[in-house]
Amino acid sequence: MDLKTNFKKKILSNGMTIIFEKRNVPVVSVAFAVRAGGIHEEVSEKGISHFIEHMLYKGTKTRTSKQIAEEIEQNGGELNGFTSEEITAYYCKMPSKHLDIALNVLTDIIKNSVFDEKELEKERKVIFEEIKMYKDNPQMHSISEIQKLLYTGTLGINLAGTFESMNKIDRKKIIEKFKQIYEPNNFILCVVGDADFEQITRFAEKNFGNSPRDDSGEPSKSKVPNQKFELKNESKIEEREGVDQANLVFAYHIPLAKDEKCYSAKILSSLMTGGMSSRLFEEIREKRNLAYAISGDSNINKKKELNKIKEQLIGNYQISMEDSRTQMINLLVSEIQGEAKDFYEYEKNISKVKLKDVRELAKKAIKEYSFFALVPKEKK
Repeated sequence: MDLKTNFKKKILSNGMTIIFEKRNVPVVSVAFAVRAGGIHEEVSEKGISHFIEHMLYKGTKTRTSKQIAEEIEQNGGELNGFTSEEITAYYCKMPSKHLDIALNVLTDIIKNSVFDEKELEKERKVIFEEIKMYKDNPQMHSISEIQKLLYTGTLGINLAGTFESMNKIDRKKIIEKFKQIYEPNNFILCVVGDADFEQITRFAEKNFGNSPRDDSGEPSKSKVPNQKFELKNESKIEEREGVDQANLVFAYHIPLAKDEKCYSAKILSSLMTGGMSSRLFEEIREKRNLAYAISGDSNINKKKELNKIKEQLIGNYQISMEDSRTQMINLLVSEIQGEAKDFYEYEKNISKVKLKDVRELAKKAIKEYSFFALVPKEKK
């Protein structure tokens, strides 16, 4: 089945985007997402998008946090959300006959969250524990540290923020940021499953059509702020007591998602670290028995090998589309990076990659990279 023929998109008069993929299985995945995340935050407020995400599940004018979860889960659904650098999303997956419940609950948390002061302070403590978790977990800590070595500014800080930034974010700041960002023109409603596109569109127009008006009488167009940051390459080795294994991260900058060369990066990554057949897994774990988990980089020099990697990526792509929730996230990310429909061109774009493009990227990566290592501290 060609899923692209089942894809529809509409932008409402208030700027809200609706993307939809029709499926015949009686399950539906629904997400309300906002086009803002960590990359849009100032350094002093880093973590606020993630904080808002947590708070939207903590109660509305008509539902407690328990009622929000129960209304989804007791109807066979699953409720969750995520924050990334470019997007914050709230979603659920449930039987398609309960699509109206999914839309109503998610709309309620988007439009009517109360940001209770007591809940806010409790959730701040939860996020503090999350920050500690990243620090205590060697693998998570290594990923956070490599980010600092790749970027300046807000992009060099973990999405959860820091103790300093999180202590500065109060209820007034959260509500101010929420009102600035959570406007219809920044919203994406994504639905994948057995549903009716016209019904979804009517729901969105009814519930989000009356957006605030500006002085001209037109729907307001709130702007997501852009923050300045620069790319960099640095290396760092950190010693820590209490760890028995070294954690090494090698990272390099790749072309933007809108650049066709980004597909060369996907092939290079898969070649080096894509499963048990990858070069680094074979060399470091199987041959030398030096590690359990693998990450790294090198060159490609065989045409036959390139074709195998293409087949692997295309197969992974096809499998990922099987689950409606995964496909919902695929379409959301693709929409943020350009156009949701471009996701359906993945197979074609991978197939077009030339061996010389992957070689060039590998050569550049060897010269321009960041490196972080967390290693056991030597006992004196």
